[in-house]
Amino acid sequence: MLQLNHSSWQRPRWQQALADAINDPHELLDLLELPRNTLSLPCHAARQFPMRVPHAYVARMRKGDPNDPLLRQILPVAAEDMESASYRSDPVGDLEAMPVPGVLHKYHGRVLLIATGACGVHCRYCFRRHFPYGDANPAPGAWRLALDYIAADPTVSEVILSGGDPLALPDRRLADLAGQLDAISHVQRLRIHSRLPIVLPERVDASLLAWLEASRLQKVMIVHANHPNEIGEDTLQSLRDLQAHGVSVLNQAVLLRGVNDSADVLAALSDALFAAGVLPYYLHLLDKVQGAAHFDVPETDALALIHALQIRLPGYLVPRLVRETAGAPAKSPVHSGANAAATPD
Repeated sequence: MLQLNHSSWQRPRWQQALADAINDPHELLDLLELPRNTLSLPCHAARQFPMRVPHAYVARMRKGDPNDPLLRQILPVAAEDMESASYRSDPVGDLEAMPVPGVLHKYHGRVLLIATGACGVHCRYCFRRHFPYGDANPAPGAWRLALDYIAADPTVSEVILSGGDPLALPDRRLADLAGQLDAISHVQRLRIHSRLPIVLPERVDASLLAWLEASRLQKVMIVHANHPNEIGEDTLQSLRDLQAHGVSVLNQAVLLRGVNDSADVLAALSDALFAAGVLPYYLHLLDKVQGAAHFDVPETDALALIHALQIRLPGYLVPRLVRETAGAPAKSPVHSGANAAATPD
C-alpha cells in the first residue's frame, strides 16, 4: 500500500484554493466588472446545483464580456429552469449500471468508481448534476465493497476514478485507494478523469505526483478542457509534470453552443493541447441532462465542424466525435450517413 508522509502536515495550497472558490454569482459578476443585471439569474437551478468556481479559472475570463466562453460554462442562467422533454436526470444510465454502491460497470474490462461527489468547479452542462451521490458514493469505509467487486472479476483490467472529481480528494486517501488497487493482480491500468489540472493547475503538486509515480499501474489522466483560453502557462506546466511522472494525458471536450461550436476554437484547442503533449481524445455531443438544453449543438453542425477540422489539422489532432447512450456497450462514434460500430470508452 502506498504511504505518504504527513508528520509535518499542513493544508496544501490547492485545498485552500478550493475552499476559497466563488459560490455567489453576484460576486463573480462584480469581479468580472459586469452589471448584476447583465444576465438573468435563475432561482431553482442555482439552489439545486450551486455555482462553484476557483479564482484561478476566473482569472482567465475576459472582464466586461458577458459572453466569455469560460463564464458561460459555470454561470447559472435562467434557461436551466426550463423543462425539456428529451432531457433526463440520468441521461447516460449510470444508476442502471451500478452493481454495488459507487461502481459503474458499463463496458467490458473496465469499471468506473465514483470516488467522491465533490468537484472543484460546477460545470452547468454536467451530466451528473442530478446524481444521488449520498446514496451511490462509496465513502472510505465502503470502498471495501467496491474493491471486493473488482477483485472478484478477473476480466477487469482498468479502473476509472471519476466523480465529482477524484482529485478533489486528499492525496493520502487517493494513495490508499491506489495501493489497494495495486494489490489486485488483474488490474493493470488506473484511469483518472479530472478537470482540476485545467481549472486549478496547482492541484498537480509533489504529493500527487509522488503516489502516481509509485503505483505499479499504468496511469492515464483524462483531463477536460473545452476552450483554448482554459490553457495557460500554469496549465501547461501541470500537464507536463504529469507526463514527466509516467502519466499518459488525453483530453475530452464537450461540444457546447456558445463556447466551442466553432472550427477556429476547436482547432486552437487541439493546438494548445498538443503544445502540452496532450492528444485530443473525444469530442462529446452534449449528454441530454435536464437543465443543459441551451448548450446543445445539432448533430449536423457537429459533423460539419469535424469535417472542417479534418481539412485543416493532421488526423492525430482531430478528436473523435462521440455520444454516450444509456445501455450501449461502448461510446458510439458519430458519422455522417452510416451506422458505425461502437468505440471503446
